[in-house]
Amino acid sequence: MVFDLGDRPLVIDDGNGQQQRGRAVAGLAPNRVRGQGQPGSFTCLQVRLSPVLARPVLGAASELSGAVLNLDDLWGSDAVRTQERLRAATSWEDRFAIVEVALARRYDAGRAVDPEVAFCWARMVAARGHIRVERLAAEIEWSRKRLWSRFRAQIGVHPKRAAQLIRFDHAAHRLAAGHAAATVAADSGYADQSHLHRDVMTFTGLTPATVAKAPFLAVDDVAWSARP
Repeated sequence: MVFDLGDRPLVIDDGNGQQQRGRAVAGLAPNRVRGQGQPGSFTCLQVRLSPVLARPVLGAASELSGAVLNLDDLWGSDAVRTQERLRAATSWEDRFAIVEVALARRYDAGRAVDPEVAFCWARMVAARGHIRVERLAAEIEWSRKRLWSRFRAQIGVHPKRAAQLIRFDHAAHRLAAGHAAATVAADSGYADQSHLHRDVMTFTGLTPATVAKAPFLAVDDVAWSARP
């Protein structure tokens, strides 16, 4: 989720020819999204939400899967009011407080994911994507088909795709921490370095070497810490 706070518009391109300005939100696995701003005027507030939180805050996850939408489509006039308050704020502390209140309000009014789905997401993150869907289904006593369907409806992608994204996330941060691509591929569970290269290209349109230098991986040491 991005709120544009600069004097000139920040343009979010979804990679398929569609652009959003002002207030935008991207679901899991959008294709090669790019943000474009002008030097000296680029100011924004970006919020990264766990998919488990995104559903109650943003609404139906399936509508966001692989998409970039204007936040107005999901929040209505609340999106406009929130951005106006953020623009009027005089400090980042005030801006963070404003957006926290907005997120909490939407969360309280939204529908949480099933506890079983939240459990499976947490298990997948803990395993860095290396866990079979059949095992997860057995742990929550659901059929594989039911887990696949409920997970897709509430998280926005099916479990296998989620596992790929989690594995990629781990690999990207290992690359940003300065580890060699071959080492990252082996440690992250890829078959080989070419497999890593294909996943990185699929999700970002960039090479592993370029992703390793991407500034968005180094913005926030708390949210995006260098994990072993």
